[in-house]
Parts: sequence; C-alpha cells; structure tokens
Amino acid sequence: MTDLAFLSVRELLEGYARKAFSPVEVARACFARIAARADLNAFCLVDQDRATAEARASEARWSKGAPHGTLDGVPATIKDLLVTSGWPTLRGSKHVDPKGPWTEDAPAVARLREANAVLLGKTTTPEFGWKGIGDSPLTGITRNPWDPSRTAGGSSAGAAVAAACGMGALHVGTDGGGSIRMPAGFCGIFGIKPSFGRVAAYPASPAGLLAHIGPMARTVEDAARMMEVIARPDDRDPFALPPDKGSWLLDLDKGIAGLRVGYSPRFKTATVDPEIARAVDDAAKLLAELGAVVEPADPDIDLAQAREAFHTLWCASLARPLKALPRAAWTHSDPGLVATTEHGLSLSAQAYLDADAYRSALTQAMLRFHRRYDLLLTPQLPITAVVAGRDVADPATQSYWIDWTPFTYPFNLTRQPAASVPIGRHSDGLPMALQFVGRPYEDRVVLRAARAFERARPWAMPPG
Repeated sequence: MTDLAFLSVRELLEGYARKAFSPVEVARACFARIAARADLNAFCLVDQDRATAEARASEARWSKGAPHGTLDGVPATIKDLLVTSGWPTLRGSKHVDPKGPWTEDAPAVARLREANAVLLGKTTTPEFGWKGIGDSPLTGITRNPWDPSRTAGGSSAGAAVAAACGMGALHVGTDGGGSIRMPAGFCGIFGIKPSFGRVAAYPASPAGLLAHIGPMARTVEDAARMMEVIARPDDRDPFALPPDKGSWLLDLDKGIAGLRVGYSPRFKTATVDPEIARAVDDAAKLLAELGAVVEPADPDIDLAQAREAFHTLWCASLARPLKALPRAAWTHSDPGLVATTEHGLSLSAQAYLDADAYRSALTQAMLRFHRRYDLLLTPQLPITAVVAGRDVADPATQSYWIDWTPFTYPFNLTRQPAASVPIGRHSDGLPMALQFVGRPYEDRVVLRAARAFERARPWAMPPG
C-alpha cells in the first residue's frame, strides 16, 4: 500500500481529485511519521488540532469538487525563524518570550495559507540560524535520519529531516551561508536557495543581504510548485523582486540540451572526499550525455578571501540578536554564537566595508563567468554529515562551521540561485550531493538542470 506521507504534490492533488484519499488522511499519515521518528527531533512545535481543522476544511472543498488554491490540502512545515500567526517563533533561543504576541505571518507563510496548504508545525533551527549544524540550547540536537549519530546539518535542520522522513511534502527553509543546501545535502533531499529577493522576507533576517528563503522537498517538481506560491513580492520587504508572472512549471521538463555548464570540482584549492569527487565527476558525464556542453572551468573565487569576507559580514550580522541583551544573559546561548557575537562586536566599520567590497568584486567575477556558462556545477559539500553535536568536522584544521562548506557561502555573497541535488550514498551510508549555481534571477534554469538530472537518475526513497 502506498504510504500517503511520501506522495508528491502532484500525486496528492490528483488523489484528492479522484477521492482516492483525503487531506485528513494525509495529515494523519504525516503526524504518524512525526511520532515514529520523534527521536530525530525535527519539530519544535506540532499543532495537530489546528492542522487537522485545516485538513478537514480542505477535505470539504475537495468533496464538493471546489478546491481553492494550488496547494489545497498539501501538508507543509515552517522553519522556526519565520514568524507564524498563532504560533511562537522562538528561533532556537531561550531569549525569545514564547508569549508573543504572535499575530503576523511572514510572506512565505502567508502565501502558503492563501494556497490552502495544511501547516503541520514548525521545524528546528540552531539559535538564530547562526551555524550549519542542527542543534540549539532550546531544542537540543536534530539528528540525521540516515545515521542519528550524525547531524542533519543546519540551519534548516528540522526541515530537511521532515522532508526526508515524510513529515510533510513541502518545507520552508532559509539560507544565509548554505542553510538550505547543507541540510538538504546531508539528508538526501532537494533544496534551492533562490535569487535574493525572489521570496520576500519579513521581518528582515539579522543576516541581511546574505539571507534567502526557499523550498526544501523530496523532488524538484515539488520545489517548483512551492515556488509558484511563495515567489511573490510583499510590500513589507524593501528588497523583494518585482512580480514574476511566468510559471515555474512551464519549462521544468525542457531538459538541458545545449546549456553550457562550467564544472569546478574543487574551486582549485578545496579538499573533497574522494568518493564524493568521483560521484560528482560521474554526474558531470551524465549531464554531457543529456546534451549539456560540460567543460572544466574554475570561477575566479579565492576561498581565503571569500572566507574572510563572509566571516566578517556574518559575525557582524549575527552579533545583533545578543547585542541587545545583558551580557549575563549570554550564558543561556550557544557558546559558538557568543563567540560569533564577541567577534562581530569587535569589527570596525572599515573591516565591514572591505568585506562588502569583496562581495561586490566576487559578484562581478561570477557575472563574468556566466558570460560563457549558463550554470556552474560543483560538489555541494566536500564531506558527508558531521558528527552530531560538533560545529566542525575536524577541530585540528577548522575553527568555524564555514571551514567545511567551501561551496555554499560564496553564493550567499553573490546572491545567486543555487541548489543541492542528491547523487547517491557514500560507502559510510550517508547521502552525497552536487550543486548547480545559476546566473542571478535565472532560478528556473537551475531547477531545469536539477530536474533533468533527477529524471535521468532518480534518487532512492529517503529513509523510513
């Protein structure tokens, strides 16, 4: 019998239309999955009563043959960095008052409600989303479904686990340095960081121009369907892009024949696990077989400079949440966030402006790269999932979480669309992934490439 919790959005909508099953049955199946894998700690809030009421209302509409909204009855989750009316948004921190008031929906949440998605609850995040590992002082460790001794990644930790384990079809994540792509890669699902401003944000993230909002799902098509709903402007976001009226599904299956792909296996200097390197090499060959023009090409990225610039901008930005609190209260925070805050407060305005100048220079370098190439192909992560509870993979050589993810944060600096695509399992049993990076605002090309790869090499059903 088909497990309702693992159906795609298309399968759900078609099943509702045929009356093969109802939104209430699907919601129940998702709640059963949440309960069955409670050990993974994907959720900080589950509202079964409210979600069931939403599912019953959807069921009534479908029974009359009058669904309303493109996601009517589809189960979805919200990362606990986005405000949600009626639910506390604690951001993984003990410093946020759960009493609220909680009266507003972030733009992405509002769009999902308008589409009549069924919101199941809120997924876990490290404190204020500060790192690429899935643990916080408030909610503890979120664990990898393929191996609970490993991290799910972060900061969209719970969203990745929920997607992998059938705890909803669609999941809202955020990405300030890889926070959609890293957990997607570690957990074996699809995730895309859209172009900055494509999905409106409110309230603004502490990470400012580094922070993106986007979908995480089990399939590329599901993510595209989610973009149809959430990729709309909102007048509360001063950086939101103008309306984009084209369908996100229209050219999704167009394929990649003729697209030029620049393949950079290491950014010249990054160290990549040999198995991951071979898997990405094989993926590059497959893309060529599908008709893409694939060439070795390293973009002009100096990882040492990129790291320094990102670290400066990140620490300055992420110092803001704790800055407003008495120092005595910092003892209740993640020690790594405290260290980040202290470093951020020590930075000069000139250091920040130097980092911002490098951000502009890197963006220009990537625009030059894309004069020749439609897409950049890289490993998404050079390693498989880090041991749970650790911020770095190798304490002897790494001092900050960005040191083990060289392929993600440069594209937060440039604000380009970038996606994580599963490419199989490592000999250690954990997922591996590649990354597609597109020209600014050409998110659809990134989705097309990911979809072409997915159709040619479907990834295995996520762990049960």
